[in-house]
Amino acid sequence: MSSLALINEFLGQPPNASSHGYQIDHILEFCHWFMGALFLGWSAFFIFVLIRFRRGRHPAADHHGVKSGVSTHLEFSVVLIEAVLLLGFAIPLWAKRVNQFPPGKEALLVHVVGQQFSWNFHLPGPDGQFGRRDVSFLSNSNPIGLDPNDPAGKDDIVTAGELHVPVDRPVITELSSKDVIHDFFLPEMRIAADAIPGSLIPMWFTPIKTGTYEVICGQLCGLGHSGMKGTLVVDTPADYQTWLKERAELAGSQGAPPAGAQKTENKAAATPAPSPSPGG
Repeated sequence: MSSLALINEFLGQPPNASSHGYQIDHILEFCHWFMGALFLGWSAFFIFVLIRFRRGRHPAADHHGVKSGVSTHLEFSVVLIEAVLLLGFAIPLWAKRVNQFPPGKEALLVHVVGQQFSWNFHLPGPDGQFGRRDVSFLSNSNPIGLDPNDPAGKDDIVTAGELHVPVDRPVITELSSKDVIHDFFLPEMRIAADAIPGSLIPMWFTPIKTGTYEVICGQLCGLGHSGMKGTLVVDTPADYQTWLKERAELAGSQGAPPAGAQKTENKAAATPAPSPSPGG
């Protein structure tokens, strides 16, 4: 941690874990130190004014006002620095995040569906295709409304509250919501975006450190807002493939009929139907 970044650490900002996060941190660091310098400067000026223009020294009011241009120059300098921060750093960085998405083949695409008060994650299976989703299929066991009749969705992976991604690979999340506006916020990844009902909001980041990170909702979304949390797990490529295999096997076992039901069906199929009675 450099001496410049100590103020971010002091204010409780978690360590960065994304490839673009250092740029966000540099802007925040400069803003924090700049605001700290302004606070000390204006506080010193305020104390100076209290002493310099106290009533005991100036019993009569001076109606001519300030004759020096120092204050004007100081205010212009503050505005100039803020303009440089906005136009030179913040806007170009924002434009890169919203306009320069990684190629589709290189990135991992994840659908993130928010609801009061949890996060659902939808990944394509080995076929690389997402199954169709429709609100008519929503249920407690099908939180994203995946169409059970769509062949493309048979191998899809759906998890609640926990998302696994590989390290050093771009991740594109497409955000949506089932009810109200939520905000998908990954503090360590230095990224956040709103999940809006009826819209698909893209967002991307590249994790550079393995570990487990918190997913929170950054938008007041109801009484349970504070508990709307999830987990982002950044795995090594090998661990990620292991997790994918486990989830695919689990999805397959959930889609298959229970063993007892299968035996009953086989027995029923093997038992011949009774002959009709002569009177029937």
